[in-house]
Amino acid sequence: MAWDILNNYSRCCNWAVNSKFIPDNPFEKLKIKKPKRKLEDNYQAFTLEQRDIIINAFENHPVHSHYASLIKFMFWTGCRPGEAFALTWGDISEDCCRITINKSCNLHRILKGTKNGKNRVFPTAKGSKLQQLLLTIRPERFNPKSLVFRSKSQKPLSHDILQHFWNESTSGCDRNGEVCRYPGVVKELVSKGEIDFYLKPYATRHTFATWAIAQGISLDKVALWIGDEVETVLRHYCHPNVVKSECPDF
Repeated sequence: MAWDILNNYSRCCNWAVNSKFIPDNPFEKLKIKKPKRKLEDNYQAFTLEQRDIIINAFENHPVHSHYASLIKFMFWTGCRPGEAFALTWGDISEDCCRITINKSCNLHRILKGTKNGKNRVFPTAKGSKLQQLLLTIRPERFNPKSLVFRSKSQKPLSHDILQHFWNESTSGCDRNGEVCRYPGVVKELVSKGEIDFYLKPYATRHTFATWAIAQGISLDKVALWIGDEVETVLRHYCHPNVVKSECPDF
């Protein structure tokens, strides 16, 4: 995040210099290497048992149960978090069996297109748990432009809010000057030993793709549903160690 912000400042200052608004770019000589993301943090999936434990924990959580529907939607569609934040009721068909994903929100809550510019329609069958979820949470009267998922205070969702209820939130300091930390639902499950390891919210996407493939869905369909290329699905979204399927006898 720090690297992204400083890099954006530098680009803005370059524009300002070229536009003759400022004499020079104070960030030009600041060289910070872009941090490498750890693959184990970004490219892993949950087992189906872990997925259901997380969903159940959100449903019954005394503080964060409001977000259970969002977590289910992310696990059951494999959509990116920003795409779920930007979803409106006008993007969903009358029978809640077709979900059009054509926009997203970035880290700064700015509305934009999907990550790779691909618009897609996610299909779900009548009677499916995803359709029932959408029918249940849809208001009787709604504005097609209104967001499907909002915060508890009815504000638009952001990655920061997701981080708070998934990982942890902080608030002030205790008597010893230490920052007060409040674990989110998933981090709390890890600390209690109910799931083996912590994964970031993006793991919901990996979980969907991994188990869709394990259930025999073709790679091209999975790629179409999550809005990616087949090569990307093969490279990043296949986790045979999670599925633990038996090798056929051939």
